[in-house]
Amino acid sequence: MAKVNPAILMWARETAGLSLDQAAVAVGLKDARGKKAADRLFAMEKGEEEPTRPLLLRMAEKYRRPLIAFYLDKPPRQGNRGQDFREMHGSAPPEHNATLDALIRGINARQSIVRSLLEDEDAPSLPFIGSANRDQGVESVAAEITRTTGFALREYRSQKSINDAFKYLRASLEQAGIFVVLMGNLGTHHTNIPPEVFRGFSFADPIAPFVVINDQDARSAWPFTALHEAAHLWLGATSISGASSKIPMERFCNDVAAAILLPGMEIQELSDIPTLTLDDAAERISAFSEERKISRTMVSYRLFRAKIVTEPKWKKLEGHFDQQWRDAEARRKKSSDDRKKGPNYYVVREHRLGPALVNLAARTLGEGTLTYTKAARVLGVKPLNVQPLLSGVFERGGV
Repeated sequence: MAKVNPAILMWARETAGLSLDQAAVAVGLKDARGKKAADRLFAMEKGEEEPTRPLLLRMAEKYRRPLIAFYLDKPPRQGNRGQDFREMHGSAPPEHNATLDALIRGINARQSIVRSLLEDEDAPSLPFIGSANRDQGVESVAAEITRTTGFALREYRSQKSINDAFKYLRASLEQAGIFVVLMGNLGTHHTNIPPEVFRGFSFADPIAPFVVINDQDARSAWPFTALHEAAHLWLGATSISGASSKIPMERFCNDVAAAILLPGMEIQELSDIPTLTLDDAAERISAFSEERKISRTMVSYRLFRAKIVTEPKWKKLEGHFDQQWRDAEARRKKSSDDRKKGPNYYVVREHRLGPALVNLAARTLGEGTLTYTKAARVLGVKPLNVQPLLSGVFERGGV
């Protein structure tokens, strides 16, 4: 019978961002035979003790690794994050980076299955992936994105709410062949990844490109992030993004997204912002951004890039809006906890996955080219939940 590789036990725990004490609690290991639980775990990682199968199953769950991984000869390579354009990636809490790695592994697995399905259908490569470069300039790349996706700013702004505006933008990107997914945890709120850890992720594959948006971020920020990641696709960059504007590539993609959502001439309407107090400036920007279905932080960034406000003023505005959002989120969560009843699980899941991915899964499942097991991996649910999730699609005839 194959034995567990002790080195893998240590690797799996460390990449999960857990100390020995934390891991012992997480997997339910108890003090025994005169040894503390953490010491027992350490002994297993040294090969002095063998974990029982029930313990190994709990480790697989808590470390977020498949059971078979514990029998490998050596630790596998880290999941491909592409280029990491986050300023904070070295200082993020280990548990968040571990959760992020698990999330990216899941995205990679989904994308691989989707690509295989599309290749089997002889889907053509998308010519816009990697078709641009920064030397073209911001306006040129922004124009290419709007032309390819058919995005119309007037139509976007005519939507009733920021949610409807994002829905329109998402549909524009998806009709061009981009899968747009909302994902900020591993399926439970216990694994929520704060937007400070990552804002978005782009997978620049010419057959099955993905844009992932951290849905733990403010909803008003989703359109900007979606277009920021789309810019990465046009530049051919598989990458993970944060809130940095200092890294040249990130600054360029920020400027592309801002140019699409807020043309330069319009920002001049706020040219008097430097003369206002912080509260008055925030109020003006709030009204301006709400009318245009964009985030206040994006407007303040645009003001800075247009040299209307200084960097210190921009940072103050950004911090002010961030705190207001956090306070509003705290109130929303408390209100939600008081009601104790949220939206239907399958409705939420379908919204996060997006129409393109859900419809592809429903269609290929119906055609017999996708199994329920693989459909479950693509959709991020258990095989038994695939049919209930897709039932709405089948009823609407969306395949």
